[in-house]
Amino acid sequence: MAEKLNGEVYYPSEEVISYARIKNWDELNNFAKKDLQNFWAKEAEELFWFKKWDKVLDDSNKPFYKWFTGAKTNIVYNCLDAHLKTHRRNKLAFIWEGENGEWKTMSYHALHRETCKFANVLKSMGVQKGDRVTIYMGRIPEIIIAMLASARIGAVHSVVYGGFSVESLAERIEDSQSKVLIVADGAFQRGRIVPLKKIADEALERCGTVEHVLVVKRTGQEINMEYGRDMWYHELMNLPIASNSCALEEMDSEDPLFILYTSGTTGKPKAILHTHGGYMVGIYTSLKYVFDIHEEDRYWCAADPGWITGHSYIVYGPLLNGTTSFIYEGAPNFPYPNRWWQMIEKYGINILYTAPTAIRGLMRFGEAWVKRHNLSSLRLLGSVGEPINPEAWKWYYKVVGNERCPIMDTWWQTETGMFMITPMPSVPLKPGSGTKPFPGIEMDVVDEKGNPVKPNEEGYLIIKTPWPAMIRTVYKDPERYVSQYWSKYPGVYLTGDSARKDEDGYFWIIGRVDDVIKVSGYRLGTAEIESALVSHNAVAEAAAIGLPHEVKGNAIYAYVILRNGIEKSPALIEELRQHVSHEVGPIAKPERIEFVDSLPKTRSGKIMRRVLKAKALGQDPGNISTLEE
Repeated sequence: MAEKLNGEVYYPSEEVISYARIKNWDELNNFAKKDLQNFWAKEAEELFWFKKWDKVLDDSNKPFYKWFTGAKTNIVYNCLDAHLKTHRRNKLAFIWEGENGEWKTMSYHALHRETCKFANVLKSMGVQKGDRVTIYMGRIPEIIIAMLASARIGAVHSVVYGGFSVESLAERIEDSQSKVLIVADGAFQRGRIVPLKKIADEALERCGTVEHVLVVKRTGQEINMEYGRDMWYHELMNLPIASNSCALEEMDSEDPLFILYTSGTTGKPKAILHTHGGYMVGIYTSLKYVFDIHEEDRYWCAADPGWITGHSYIVYGPLLNGTTSFIYEGAPNFPYPNRWWQMIEKYGINILYTAPTAIRGLMRFGEAWVKRHNLSSLRLLGSVGEPINPEAWKWYYKVVGNERCPIMDTWWQTETGMFMITPMPSVPLKPGSGTKPFPGIEMDVVDEKGNPVKPNEEGYLIIKTPWPAMIRTVYKDPERYVSQYWSKYPGVYLTGDSARKDEDGYFWIIGRVDDVIKVSGYRLGTAEIESALVSHNAVAEAAAIGLPHEVKGNAIYAYVILRNGIEKSPALIEELRQHVSHEVGPIAKPERIEFVDSLPKTRSGKIMRRVLKAKALGQDPGNISTLEE
């Protein structure tokens, strides 16, 4: 049993520890701390390299760090080709279920074949090493094939989430100067069709770089096909050009693998650039240890390939580890709130990795929908995307995991590429905390001047050591990379999040620095106030914002979604105000609480507080193309 920790702690069972790949986290962490480069080199040696590195870490041009310099590899070789020489050749790479109930499976051999065929199609379109390819689809197998095929021939993929607007898609195509767009005719979402090809056609009217549009038939609806530019994916894959073998491009470790756009609080979206070598080592290692990947596992990351979670932990990480992934096209509660639990039971899923938003959304429907299904196959649960409030954590642990499955609560970013603060199955857990940094990662919480704060004090979350999967630059804008991430505290990476660290060294993420409300001189995290509200048994979801107040500087306004069957009333509003006062402190008591039926969220489930704020102040909310609805 681990040493006694402070606060509410959930200790792993003997059964969990005995099965875990890492039984002693401290041992691994101490090795990484003592010899960072050797730690990562040992992990890299488990993967295939055409030529080994001359140097593990080149820090001669900080903050433009390079990893495994001089090495030659290709991430796709390690995702596919390497497995064909082993017992995994005919193992399932993924199981896919569509929203309408249809399903398909693909072995490593079949995924390799389809990737080679499509890589040859791309080559026939003139796509070469270094060219950018934009991909715009729903959660279907072809999105994975398109990513792998691009990387196989050395092209740089830019996946645009299949819910982004015309404006967002056009902006990303224009910035990346893509020559090829791969798009689906549409996507199924809650029984409706999202007209992806129509959106793409409008986007292409605004940017002139795309020469070829390759269209995947998913919905079968009538679409416009422009002669000479638009071609059907299935027709091209049946031509002689789409042969089953395609030579793999040997890539330098530091050659670009993909760019992925992430919204800034101001200005245009940033294109985060990741490379073949370091990114591969980081996500292979982190997934292997954190989700304790075993040969027989069926793993489900319920994100979308259009986000970094999908890139790292739907596509590349699971394939590098030779695991079987489950992929689902649709919404968590369509057509009924038991859709997820039904699929976990049907396919024998062992690991579920999802966002707190999804958990809170499913909590609203109560325990009965979960209890209808046998979820005994589950071994581990995971959380990603935002801080998970303790109430949702406990529901997830008790109701979904039946108090057997440790929750891997992960903090990381598009920029980090991999998990940064995370437990492993053998580590004691505190609801709402991501525990400690991954071995080899040194992080801290500091004040405005960069000095470490005392335990349980809030400050800026920083990363003090380089890591293999780190962002290399902002594509075409190295100055923005330096100014945004490395200028506030020279030599230290600024995450943009506020956090606190408790007396046991456990990290608690409070939220984006711009999600902090200053009331009468006190800094309050929106996550703290929202967690307090959600801990009340009447509340399903909540969002808090700060609005100008002539006395306090800012006053807290909260928007609340009630659980099913709860009546709205002025008495309940006052009860909730007092509840927050009791849970966080009188200073956090909301000035006003408004009951709503929905909250503005991005497609990845993050609440867009700036939209709520703009609405409350009667201002223009700005670009809302990332909104789910």
